[in-house]
Amino acid sequence: MMMKALVRHEYGGPGVARVEEVEQPELEDERVLVRVRASSLNKADFHQLRGFPRLLRPVTRGGVRRPKSALFGTDFAGVVEAVGKDVTDLAPGDEVFGGRTGAFAEYVSAINVVRKPANVTFEEAATMGIAGLTALQGLRDKGDLQSGERVLINGASGGVGTLAVQIAKALGAHVTAVCSTRNIEQTRALGADRVLDYTRTDFTREGERYDLVADVAGGHSWSALKRALEPEGRLVVVGGHGSRHQLGHLAGLWLSTRLSKGRVKFYVAQFNKPDLQTLADMLESGQLKPAIDRTYGLAEAQDALRTFGEGHVRGKLVLTI
Repeated sequence: MMMKALVRHEYGGPGVARVEEVEQPELEDERVLVRVRASSLNKADFHQLRGFPRLLRPVTRGGVRRPKSALFGTDFAGVVEAVGKDVTDLAPGDEVFGGRTGAFAEYVSAINVVRKPANVTFEEAATMGIAGLTALQGLRDKGDLQSGERVLINGASGGVGTLAVQIAKALGAHVTAVCSTRNIEQTRALGADRVLDYTRTDFTREGERYDLVADVAGGHSWSALKRALEPEGRLVVVGGHGSRHQLGHLAGLWLSTRLSKGRVKFYVAQFNKPDLQTLADMLESGQLKPAIDRTYGLAEAQDALRTFGEGHVRGKLVLTI
């Protein structure tokens, strides 16, 4: 059977992506086939589109000269169409969300899938995968954030940052959020106890110290970041940075923190059902409310990718499929 999907047969900018008819994925024994209703854009998807960094193409199974698979995209929410014979916790008709490469398509076959709470839309649930897991695992696991601690989130207005503010509050932390002027009110509304406008205040020089700094935006050296940390404070470098300048900054930061004795963590989020279920529970309880900047139809995907590539998105961009 055939389905519509957003594909790219070569690496490049948004112009190489287009909607085509492709083969529907086969249902494997341990997977569920989901009719996708919505998906969201992430930095990882944009990197898949561009094939950047080039050196990581073999590591990410992307193909050196051209993509091995034309399909891309990761986050999705939709309705279970069919289940494999080994699946016992889901049934056709269940509304779900999760993650699987090739999610910018009408159908996806996946393992990491959990039920969508009834109080959230497909569009909202589709924002949870990469961004939600990145925020949750970064704060709870890599940052070991404890109730009552002071955390600063640098880059609080994007897909990861908006969720990190809310997850940190749910974990019982006092949250200072750093964002641009136009995002101050949104960040306050998400629950931040204190908001800093980075165009007016450099958090590394204001004299406040934190138990944990979650650095989503990047741009500061280790010597600067140490000024914002308590003597035993931790730094978590969240997510991936795409430009050559940002990658150079990350490499320099990594080298300069080699003697930090475990105080600095670099990581990439990992999909797993228990953590997806934690996000589902937080959505259901109202502890998480996704921030969606704009929704596009699949036919408008090139426009969505261009907007994403320009940066400064408030929260998430969503594709309805």
